[in-house]
Amino acid sequence: MSAPQNSAPTLADRWRGLVQRWLNRRSPPSRSVTLDHSRLFILPTRAGMGFLLVVLLLWLLGTNYENNLVFALTFLLVSLFAVLPVHTFANLSGLRLQLLEARPAFAGDYAEAQIHVSRSGRRAREWIAVGWPSEEASYLDLYERDSAETCVALPVVRRGRVRPPRLRVESRFPLGLFRCWSRIDLDIEFLVYPRPVSAGPLPLGAAPTEGESGQAIRGGDDFAGLKLYRPGDSLRHLAWKQYAAGRDLYSREYESRADARLWLDWDLLAGRDVETRLGNLCHWALQAEREQTAYGLRIPGTRMEPALGPEHQQRVLTALALFPVQEAR
Repeated sequence: MSAPQNSAPTLADRWRGLVQRWLNRRSPPSRSVTLDHSRLFILPTRAGMGFLLVVLLLWLLGTNYENNLVFALTFLLVSLFAVLPVHTFANLSGLRLQLLEARPAFAGDYAEAQIHVSRSGRRAREWIAVGWPSEEASYLDLYERDSAETCVALPVVRRGRVRPPRLRVESRFPLGLFRCWSRIDLDIEFLVYPRPVSAGPLPLGAAPTEGESGQAIRGGDDFAGLKLYRPGDSLRHLAWKQYAAGRDLYSREYESRADARLWLDWDLLAGRDVETRLGNLCHWALQAEREQTAYGLRIPGTRMEPALGPEHQQRVLTALALFPVQEAR
């Protein structure tokens, strides 16, 4: 018998949750955020700490040898270090970031968010980094322009609606001795489609028909009518009642109906798990759109009539992306 797993949150999880709640109170989600003193933080970088160590060594050297030139250099470097945080903080203060678009993506690919960055006043802003904490940031400058647009990408693994972590905005201008940053939530939500998985050729006419639509196929199970007997017809289909009534010898004709339209049908992929089915249907939808073949969708809870075009494709892919996730047992 296996030991029960410990599901209690760790100290690191509690700390992250505490920081997240504090950030949510200090900087709530919004499609447009202006950076100010309540959202910005600043600390020395590793280079800044090394700079302080050099200053300390110079001060000890000047004290030991009573060298005024070394003292002068030390005080000059201390003055520079004291002024730098003001410039680094001012480089981000007043910046306004606005979400323009959160583009859909496929699972296993990168989802992109288009962000508009603008400055207040005429002060130049340089070396501004915008990105996700775990990904490489994109850099921009607002030197000869008041605004710019940047695109930040995030890898997405699962389908559905995905809320990314907070964006990181930072600057180490001008000398890299201080790092000023902010963690903002632009209320971004990505729509992630299933990962396309090849399932062979398009299932043209493979879906069962509904109602009167469809194409008749001889040899099925549905009675279609009588026809004059021809040598070679099956004796089991002979209409003996009509023959006994004095009429000509007839044979019964049977047929089945199959839908000649392209239906991306859930039941065509029986025996496969849910995510594989969704991936197969997604691949078929993309293929049908490329081949300009009108296609419909039939999955549990959703039915879309065959059509073509970007809007129809988006509706189909959205239905596949938002299909309920099956809990693992």
